Formats: sequence, structure tokens, C-alpha cells
Amino acid sequence: MLIRTLMSKRFYPAVLERAEGGMFAIWFPDFPGCVAAGRSQEEAAARAEDALARALQEVAESEADVPEPTAFDAIVTPAEAEVVSLLSIGASPPNPSERVNVYLPQSLIAKADAQAADWGMSRSSFFGLALTRMLASPFGLAIQPAPAKKKGRRP
Repeated sequence: MLIRTLMSKRFYPAVLERAEGGMFAIWFPDFPGCVAAGRSQEEAAARAEDALARALQEVAESEADVPEPTAFDAIVTPAEAEVVSLLSIGASPPNPSERVNVYLPQSLIAKADAQAADWGMSRSSFFGLALTRMLASPFGLAIQPAPAKKKGRRP
């Protein structure tokens, strides 16, 4: 199980810095702008995993190629940075997308498109979010098809 988990994750180098006010910050050379912070090294590392997962999701949604991890010896840190350590943070890349054709009422599509636009999302991202939330919801689990009628004699 551990081997499967490790194989499904991609590990990227991260720079752990001591920040102002006793805080710690972690940033990723392969994902500019992807930064996490915490009051302790452990808290910063936990938040960095989430930040890396979001960065991988954003890359996938933009349909860009996921970057290969930079080698540790190729990382250049700013001279003013108080680097504590270089470390490796892992996150699972998002599942690849698949195109599907779905027939829906035009009025429902128009409502979905309007909501997606309000939230700054594409139609596909909106439908994916809606499905993910519905499938994770206890209400979604309560909605089940009626049982099939049994063939046979009536009492």
C-alpha cells in the first residue's frame, strides 16, 4: 500500500525559509507563486502539501504540461533568504480528464454556464465540481433509483 501511494505522488523540491515573526515559509521553484507558511516547520510543510496539490490542479485545468521536478543542485535561492533546508514535498497529480457527451435541457445548461461564469470557472470545471460535491454528499447517497420490478406471478 505504501509503495502504491508513493508511486501515485509526484515529489517536488521545496525551499523552507525562516520568515519574519518566527514564521516559516515554503516555496516551490517549479511553481512560482506557490507558497505556504506556518508557525512551525511542520505546520508549513502540511500547508505546503495542500498548496502543491492546488498548483498541480491549476496546471491540469489550464491544460499545460506538469513540470518535471527541478534537481536540488539546480535550485537558486535569493541571497537575502534565510534558508533552513531544502526538502521534497509530494502531492498526487489530478486524474486525467475525459471528454463525455451529455444531453441536458438548454435551460439547465444556461443556468450552469451563468453560475460558472459568476465563479470564474469553465462549464467543465463547474460540472466536475457539482458532481464531486453531489457524490460526496450524504444527500447524493440518499438519491437512488427505484428497485427494478420483479418479473413473475402476482400474489
